[in-house]
Amino acid sequence: MLSKVKSAAILGIDAYEVEVEIDLTHGIPSFSVVGLPDTSVKESKDRVKSAVTNSELVFPPNKKITINLSPADRKKEGPSFDLPIAIGVLAADDSISRTKLAHYMIVGELSLDGSINPIRGGLPISLFASRAGYAGVILPEANCEEAAVVDNIQVIPVKHLREVIAFLNGDKVIEPLKIDIKEIFSRAAQYHVDFSEVKGQQHVKRSLEIASAGGHNVLMIGPPGSGKTMLARRFPTILPEMTLDEAIETTKIHSVSGYIKEKTSLIATRAFRSPHHTISDAGLIGGGAIPRPGEVSLSHNGVLFLDELPEFNRNVLEVLRQPLEDGIVTISRAAMSITYPARFMLLAAMNPCPCGYYTHPTKACSCSSQQREKYISKISGPLLDRIDIHVDVPVLQYTDLASKQEAEPSSVVRDRVNTCRKFQAERFKKDKIHCNAHMGPRHIRKYCQLNEESQGLLKNAIENLGLSGRAYDRILKVSRTIADLEGCLDISAMHIAEAIQYRSLDRDYWKVGV
Repeated sequence: MLSKVKSAAILGIDAYEVEVEIDLTHGIPSFSVVGLPDTSVKESKDRVKSAVTNSELVFPPNKKITINLSPADRKKEGPSFDLPIAIGVLAADDSISRTKLAHYMIVGELSLDGSINPIRGGLPISLFASRAGYAGVILPEANCEEAAVVDNIQVIPVKHLREVIAFLNGDKVIEPLKIDIKEIFSRAAQYHVDFSEVKGQQHVKRSLEIASAGGHNVLMIGPPGSGKTMLARRFPTILPEMTLDEAIETTKIHSVSGYIKEKTSLIATRAFRSPHHTISDAGLIGGGAIPRPGEVSLSHNGVLFLDELPEFNRNVLEVLRQPLEDGIVTISRAAMSITYPARFMLLAAMNPCPCGYYTHPTKACSCSSQQREKYISKISGPLLDRIDIHVDVPVLQYTDLASKQEAEPSSVVRDRVNTCRKFQAERFKKDKIHCNAHMGPRHIRKYCQLNEESQGLLKNAIENLGLSGRAYDRILKVSRTIADLEGCLDISAMHIAEAIQYRSLDRDYWKVGV
């Protein structure tokens, strides 16, 4: 007897249909899986047999069982085919009605006792099933909160193999899970930290507000204990509020990576990823025999924070250049090429020298000028080219730490950022960019025109402060954002002067100090 069960697999961050075909024939008892299965899929035969038997069901005796996972030219991985294989075997043996099988996609991992464990990619599978016109998806209960975000699809939560069989046979009614997406989105869009918790550092906060308003990448330079990490962790709280589409896309990436917590529907706050400096290039950019998203994709629509930037291997930092430029990551293998979204803001931090105390007001630096130059040379010019703002983070004074003055909360700063982003959305509505940081030479010429006074100031800065050529476009982009924050159509000399302050590394930093 032959039966067919509709299931799904993940490629990149999207799902595609997999038809599980089961053939039962008389012959020498055997159980084989074909269709490019990996080891975990091949092992499903043992899990399926034990799960069926321990659920007090009859596994077809003395049968030759052949499972085909179609399309057969794509590699199948993971234990999510356990449940559709078990259902297909029992349907082929006429133990399950086939009436509903064609209308539902089924995925799930089986335990040996028949209980159903969560799988990766519940949301992408639900999205695909909705677009493909299926009536619903049968999913592990732990995955149903995220899957129920999708409209026009029944999400059937199940905990045990017996439940699925009873539902398909019409012996049990399982109500589809329904959620209030607007209420959940509003509840999930809450941060647990706030900018107001940071004492002092007003000019650093100002630079981060400018970065958020214009989408600029930032490098913070300061001695240990100056508050760089504390500021970085609160940076996402002043980024523009996420849209529902951004939240769904972010949730998809975390879902296929297995980072969605149980009973979580949406990730509605900006991602903040902070990998250790020992990370490999595959861990940062993504990869593996079957490619998985890396930290840059997990940071999509959010922030990638690289602390102790010069301590990262140079080859690891170099792979950042494509996603910073294009907003995507393409991973190529012999059998496939997968593209992941990676539109993130880079926030990096570093000490001013190897010992960390070059600019410290009280502690002496033990590094030579050669050691300092070698330290900064670990960061390549092409990577620095993609960082618009370099800001110095000094050690806090006691008066700042002891101050009881209320600092500005994140919500107030975010309101100004949202207003600024609306200006940019209107400005670039005919272009394929979304913020000032993404402007190319053509946009800079059009939107960053300077009057005579501003041109003179910028010329003096380039000639007299030792600013590099790469600083020219960066200063214009940042000054455009500063003008937008103030609601000014034209860039003034005051905006240029402030933007020049954010180019520490283009001055002769390690010889003349800051």
